[in-house]
Amino acid sequence: MSREEQEQKIIALEKENQALRERIAELEGRLSLNSDNSSQTQSSDGLNKKPVSLDMVSIPGGNFMMGTEDEEIERLIKKFNWEYFRREKPQHKVIVQPFLMGKYPVTQAQWKAIASLPKVNRDLKANPSRFKGDNLPVETVSWEDAVEFCQRLSNRTKQEYRLPSEAEWEYACRAGTTTPFNFGETITGDLANYKTTRRTYANEPKGDFRAKTTPVGSFPPNPLGLYDMHGNVWEWCEDNWHDNYEGAPTDGSAWISGKDTTKVVRGGSWSSNPRFCRSAFRRLTRDNRVNYIGFRVVCIAPKTT
Repeated sequence: MSREEQEQKIIALEKENQALRERIAELEGRLSLNSDNSSQTQSSDGLNKKPVSLDMVSIPGGNFMMGTEDEEIERLIKKFNWEYFRREKPQHKVIVQPFLMGKYPVTQAQWKAIASLPKVNRDLKANPSRFKGDNLPVETVSWEDAVEFCQRLSNRTKQEYRLPSEAEWEYACRAGTTTPFNFGETITGDLANYKTTRRTYANEPKGDFRAKTTPVGSFPPNPLGLYDMHGNVWEWCEDNWHDNYEGAPTDGSAWISGKDTTKVVRGGSWSSNPRFCRSAFRRLTRDNRVNYIGFRVVCIAPKTT
């Protein structure tokens, strides 16, 4: 695609954003995940429990520079003696349409509610996580498990839910910031759940290593009101893995072309060093189940005609 064609595509996307913003506003809010219309569910011990809901945050459309600039990449390589940072280049402008994103990573309570719904393509374990707790993020779920969750949720709500694209995830994580973390130049154990006892990122104070997930919403949100975008659990994205951004989409869509079906995770986890929790950091992983990978969902407003 020529530069002129790219610019024309960007202009067209920007025009479309206005209509989508109006549609997003209609969908924003809290969604009940209970399978009936009762205000409460009942546990196996006969006690009433609070209904399970899914909080969504409206992410406005816009553009941002995805990835990391060359000068910063060279600085990181020199500081950490690691060439892997080159996978964040070339930095490029991306136009993102408005969408809704989960306020938190999907919790175990939310997972159980959706896992009880009719199967679409694959079975889901009701309680797969290693660290147990209704308000803890679900983990030990594969990419295909997360896709099945989105499909069941879509059937339940009659809206399109899916995993975020890498571009959508980074755009929402940055929330208009250009610093390594949406909190600023570094993070601390008061801001996120990560491996605070290992090597620091920018000489921040070390802290106690929690060695497990923490309840969602335990730390401050980013400027868009999203929680746990840094640390706690890595989050599956829709994209296939590519070694860099050469040829990446500029419209915010998932990049699923290519032979490699390895998937992308973002955000770092409870077991990650701080450099892995940066807004721009991207990691490849096989479609496996481990206790430090979870996910959050996005909802796309139907296009208006």
